[in-house]
Amino acid sequence: MASSHSSSPVPQSNSSDAFFKKEMDATKRFRPVQSLPDVCPKEPTGNISDPSNLCDSPSLVADQHRWTIYHSKVNLPAALNDPRLAKRESDFFTKTWGVDFVDTEVTPSFYLPQITKEHFALYQQEITPREKVHERCKSICTPKDTFDGTLLHTHDKSRTDLEQVPKIFMKPDFALEDSLTFNAVLPWSHFSTAGGKGNRDAASSKLLQEKLSHYLDIVEVNIAHQISLRSEAFFHAMTSQHELQDYLRKTSQAVKLLREKISKIDKVMCEGSLRVLRLSLTRNNCIKAYNKLKLMATVHQTQPTVQLLLSTSEFVGALDLIATTQEVLQQELQGIHSFRHLGSQLCELEKLIDKMMIAEFSTYARNDLNRPLEDDCQILEEERLVSLVFGLLKQRKLNFYEIYGDEMIITAKNIIKQCVVNTVSQIEEIDTEVVVKLADQMRMMNFPQWFDLLKNIFSKFTIFLKRIKATLNTIRSVVFLVLDKNQKNRDLEDTLQKNSAKDSTVDTEVAYLTHEGMFISDAFSEGDLPPVAADTTSQRNASPNSEPCSSDSVSEPECTTDSSSSKEQTSSSVTPGGVEMMISDDMKLTDLELVRLANNIQELLYNASDICHDRSVKFLMARAKDGFLEKLNSNEFVALSRLMEGFILDTEQICGRKSMSLRGALQSQANRFVNRFHEERKTKLSLLLDNERWKQAEVPAEFQDLVDSVSDGRISLPEKKPAATEERKPTEFLIVEGQKYATVGTVLLLIRIILEYCQCVDNIPSITTDMLTRLSDLLKYFNSRSCQLVLGAGALQVVGLKTITTKNLALSSRCLQLIVHYIPIIRAHFEARLQPKQFSMLRHFDHITKDYHDHIAEISAKLVAIMDSLFDKLLSKYEVKAPVPSACFRNICKQMAKMHEAIYDLLPEEQTQMLFLRINASYKLHLKRQLAHLNVVNDGGPLNGLVTSDVAFYTGNLQALKGLNNLDLNMAEIWEQKR
Repeated sequence: MASSHSSSPVPQSNSSDAFFKKEMDATKRFRPVQSLPDVCPKEPTGNISDPSNLCDSPSLVADQHRWTIYHSKVNLPAALNDPRLAKRESDFFTKTWGVDFVDTEVTPSFYLPQITKEHFALYQQEITPREKVHERCKSICTPKDTFDGTLLHTHDKSRTDLEQVPKIFMKPDFALEDSLTFNAVLPWSHFSTAGGKGNRDAASSKLLQEKLSHYLDIVEVNIAHQISLRSEAFFHAMTSQHELQDYLRKTSQAVKLLREKISKIDKVMCEGSLRVLRLSLTRNNCIKAYNKLKLMATVHQTQPTVQLLLSTSEFVGALDLIATTQEVLQQELQGIHSFRHLGSQLCELEKLIDKMMIAEFSTYARNDLNRPLEDDCQILEEERLVSLVFGLLKQRKLNFYEIYGDEMIITAKNIIKQCVVNTVSQIEEIDTEVVVKLADQMRMMNFPQWFDLLKNIFSKFTIFLKRIKATLNTIRSVVFLVLDKNQKNRDLEDTLQKNSAKDSTVDTEVAYLTHEGMFISDAFSEGDLPPVAADTTSQRNASPNSEPCSSDSVSEPECTTDSSSSKEQTSSSVTPGGVEMMISDDMKLTDLELVRLANNIQELLYNASDICHDRSVKFLMARAKDGFLEKLNSNEFVALSRLMEGFILDTEQICGRKSMSLRGALQSQANRFVNRFHEERKTKLSLLLDNERWKQAEVPAEFQDLVDSVSDGRISLPEKKPAATEERKPTEFLIVEGQKYATVGTVLLLIRIILEYCQCVDNIPSITTDMLTRLSDLLKYFNSRSCQLVLGAGALQVVGLKTITTKNLALSSRCLQLIVHYIPIIRAHFEARLQPKQFSMLRHFDHITKDYHDHIAEISAKLVAIMDSLFDKLLSKYEVKAPVPSACFRNICKQMAKMHEAIYDLLPEEQTQMLFLRINASYKLHLKRQLAHLNVVNDGGPLNGLVTSDVAFYTGNLQALKGLNNLDLNMAEIWEQKR
């Protein structure tokens, strides 16, 4: 029934009819779809009987995926027409489907695609317009006579016969299992024999059977018709069956031959080799068992060995042995009953070693810091120190440096105490029985004794810091060696990972034989292994933990246990002191921890410097309680300052960082010294000014030498020369760079005081800014006080002068000029000792220079004002009359001569000329005003002649004065200009 629906009732024709031709053309242009598999294989090309057209022998590779008739589930025509039955059975079910028919569900073939309507969409689009054209042509053209009407008649007849079969048999869901379908096909009433109707029911049943047989005949006829249409495929199937039998026979022979060959190869090539490999595996297992026993014997000796190492303070070796034993117990000897308590015992032993190492390091620190402080700065037992530090790092005891820091504080206190005791014991004046306290004994020392004590303390501290630096550098070198080892290990791991990544991409041809579920690669030589495997093998061969187990030719990797690859790998490193140390790879410290530890150790060195400075400050303050340091003179304080500065620089050079405590204490004492130094000099200057009579003083030779030393480019107090046989006499003037300076005694002492300030700055650089401020204050004080005494006439009351003469004024001006001369030199001296950011303080010297110049200008103006008042007084009474020269002009010339006599020896010639030019200008102004008042004009008359004679007398007398002969007086300005 299924075949009747799946096959077309119209046979395919090979004629050239347009209807069939057009349909074939359409299928050619249609996209090719995978064809449905036929019941039989495709027909072979050529003659079937020709053996050259067939394969010589079956190929399992080529034929295994080819579809054959054995892939089909049911051959329906053969099932319905079973030739093995002699006659048709009377039973309906066996008659219809056959005796051997099995109703099974046909699974979808995996060779066929799922066909949907979308597959025919393109075909429908292409064929629809052609069909319309074809229908139009059929309506126009008459059908040809050659058309086979018989086929159409047969088709119609078949369709008519099939219409006699009830539609229920044609339903796609027809199944007799369904009760409704079964009752509709076989009514039960035809099989009932009750009610006396047996004969009629039997007839009805027979009639029903005949009807169903008729339906079956109709279906069989149509099936036979369809089979006749496929007769060629049927005969082809029979032929393919014979060909398939030939293929199977040849395949069976080929398989038999192949099995015989494989059996021979197995006996000849594999059986002996596999037996050798089994024996090799057995031998290796025996060797491993032997090595395991040896390893157990070695582990059994761990505790006695650790005790022996601890007796010689080999902490690192003991820890390495414990770590290795723990690793072996966890990896290779795990589960062994005899060693069940050994792990916990080793853990307790490791904790004991931790305590022993900390106690040993504390003892080492105490012995290292408390040994005699001599010039020898060698490290105490460097090998012992390196071993302790390495063991502490291995156990992650990273705070061990704090123990060393605590010992440093205690030792620093003991150093000062011991130095004081030793010094006091050598001084007979100090009775230790009366003065019990050590601080009181120290305060009884004079400055030289105390200074020597301080120097001794500083020297001891310097050696103390050098020793600490050497020890801490050794500790830091150990830390850096471990850090460097970690970095190298990471680089090595990165390199191995890169190499393994490269090797994994290469197609290696290493074969592994399988036997008893294991991969065996021992049958290959090392030369056949990949490079990575060869490197691994060479590393294992070079491992110090591998050793041969017998005299047989067994390679070392076979003799070693599995733990040889997990043993600690060590590398040798050398500390800066030349001590060789072995660094293992089990240091579980990160780079961050190691760097932080190295920084803490370096900070410990800085702390050592701070400790020494702090103890020195306490020692200094203990001596300064009674004002001892404030009472020091300049030389003593300078010596103390230099000693402290030297110690500060030494500690900075040793430790590499500035410590501010001692420097701050020195600065504090220096500030007190500066205050006292300045107050003493200022008081001294004030007393000198109050007693100064402002008369020219003689210049002793030592002051001239002092000035000469400054002129040579350096500011320093000259050393006192031994008294000569003939003392040099004082000079009248002070010679400074070829110029004569008339000065008073106060100014000479002021110059010396200024040089003392400069010298103090050289000796104590830290007080430069304070000294600059104090010196500026001193110079300002001298300027203001001298102005009060001379210009302000304060000397009349202070000293008891009768009057302030022009000579006093000129001498004061010259003294100020001498100080102004030295201000640039002083400024340069301080500028060379100031920091660039402190240069703004130099403006004080600019202000002082301006004040001094203003003061000098006021003195010059005062001298001019004195003559101006004289001119006003004398010329206001001037009358133009005989005799010539007049008394007024004689008096003026006399006063001018006195003025010249008073200032000429004090002021330079240029200043004298400028001063007299200003006086002459004042004179001309007053004379011009008086002449205008007298109505005397330059008309050549008698009055004009008298005035001209007086002026000529004035000009002659003025130019006759020393140094004024070339003075341009320009006396024509006394006359009114004619308009």
